[in-house]
Amino acid sequence: MSPELLVLCGGRSSEREVSLRSGRAVAAALPGSRLVVLDEDALPAWVDPAAHAVLPVMHGGWGEGGGLQAELEARGVAFAGSGSAASRLCMDKVAAKARLRSAGVPVAPEVAFDVASPPGAGAVADALGEEVFLKPVDQGSSVGLRRASGRADLAAALASLGAGRWMAEPLLRGRELTVGLLGGEALGVVEIVAPSGVYDYASKYTPGGSEHLAPAPIPEDVRAEVASAAERAFAACGCRDVARVDLILAPDGGFRVLEINTLPGMTELSLLPDSARCAGLSYADLARRLAQPALERARAR
Repeated sequence: MSPELLVLCGGRSSEREVSLRSGRAVAAALPGSRLVVLDEDALPAWVDPAAHAVLPVMHGGWGEGGGLQAELEARGVAFAGSGSAASRLCMDKVAAKARLRSAGVPVAPEVAFDVASPPGAGAVADALGEEVFLKPVDQGSSVGLRRASGRADLAAALASLGAGRWMAEPLLRGRELTVGLLGGEALGVVEIVAPSGVYDYASKYTPGGSEHLAPAPIPEDVRAEVASAAERAFAACGCRDVARVDLILAPDGGFRVLEINTLPGMTELSLLPDSARCAGLSYADLARRLAQPALERARAR
């Protein structure tokens, strides 16, 4: 008997609503699958490794950061996407960037800190310049992202941060690009144009908040270099099945990887479907490709 595919979404992270939208869209594109909305950060007890395969469509927190994946592994449930170790690594932007540096993938410098003992604005400005972005170390979808310009603005921003681990990065001027990957192979390169100048949560999930140019209007040699860097980042972090790599392309043609998303959004406004369309994959094609590894692993067991 074929395993039943469970599409998991929800959870209790700050990205719950995006996960719900993604999960509903994916389940609708996969006839015969069952949508499972999680209201707690826990795998339901009834999930059976002998009867089910899991496609997580979770964003942030426990669902994307390795907690769910560790539970699935411990219970022997076949699932799609990166395992717990790679999920934990990529959710921690500082640790992921350290791994990428060691693999020779270009990344931006950062100043990381716990809000309980933040650095002074002067120290951050001396290290990174006076225009910086502040972001939580372990959140996705640009949750909490803020921009500071000048030491006074930076000091006020540092004083207003919520609890947890944060990082400051220099404002990198250039074009925002993203690359979806399936099985470690790059799909299309997409350019993000945000009229606000900052690709934050509102720009991502508000209709009209940003424009996606798919494929990005960049020279072929640059496209090939960006795609290669995304593939190297995927491999360096031990990702599996799917990911999305975000980059900044500088005016001089150089680029820096910003982060890796192991469970990219799948809403009607998300970037992974746009990247897949560049490679000739419809939304339904992409959903089937996402589900396939989980089903194959379940059958193999």
